[in-house]
Amino acid sequence: MSEETITQLAEIEAPWSRHISLSAIDHDSGLRMLRLRIKEGRARFTIIDLDETTALDLAAQLQGWARAKADQALG
Repeated sequence: MSEETITQLAEIEAPWSRHISLSAIDHDSGLRMLRLRIKEGRARFTIIDLDETTALDLAAQLQGWARAKADQALG
């Protein structure tokens, strides 16, 4: 069975009682992933493992959206 090392990167409290955590997952095979874990309420979890390319794409989309909203707010 493959071993993995998990390194906690960030914890974020989000609106509506959601908690987001980011972890680096390093498998002994050399595979590296970013685990995005969203906890909603007490019992519901969504877990997504992302490779480097997908994490970069997601980060760019999130940043673009946030910048556009900030620019709108500044008017």
